[in-house]
Amino acid sequence: MNYYDENAQDFFDGTVDADMTPHYEEFLNYLPKYGEILDCGCGSGRDTLKFKNLGYEVTAIDGSLEMCKLASEHSGIDVKHMQFQEIEFVEEFDGIWASASLLHVPSSEIEDVLKRLKTSLKDDGIFYASFKYGDFEGHRNGRYFNDLTEDAAKELFEKLDFNVIKTWITTDARKGRENERWVNILVKK
Repeated sequence: MNYYDENAQDFFDGTVDADMTPHYEEFLNYLPKYGEILDCGCGSGRDTLKFKNLGYEVTAIDGSLEMCKLASEHSGIDVKHMQFQEIEFVEEFDGIWASASLLHVPSSEIEDVLKRLKTSLKDDGIFYASFKYGDFEGHRNGRYFNDLTEDAAKELFEKLDFNVIKTWITTDARKGRENERWVNILVKK
């Protein structure tokens, strides 16, 4: 989390305006109107604000204290400073949104984190996550990454008895990063 604490403003500036509309549509299509969403690793608060403005009840968390401050200010929601490994919600959310956040969880810890998130979902809850596309795991550019392929993402979520609705590959939504690919996964509890 030191990377995000030390580079919070630059990260905020580089992500806050990324257009995630197609991803929102995929996710929200499965949620009850005005349902409850956990924005898991909310970063800049961009998605938190979008969901809030659409009338959803949003709980936002992030592991970086500095990102929590910026996201709270941007979204108008008090973002909770929390690591994924500390999540203890029980059947509170209709949907979980984990855009480009779980990719920082090592493979040795990802199953535990996903179990915690599954417990956080109401029955038939919907879960969206995205990971950098590939099979790399380790430190890159000052952060830890656990990249996944489509097959690896499906296998991981299916192993924990999620029902995979869809996987798809996209390019990065940030300007100047269009050559980077992402694997997106949408699952149901």
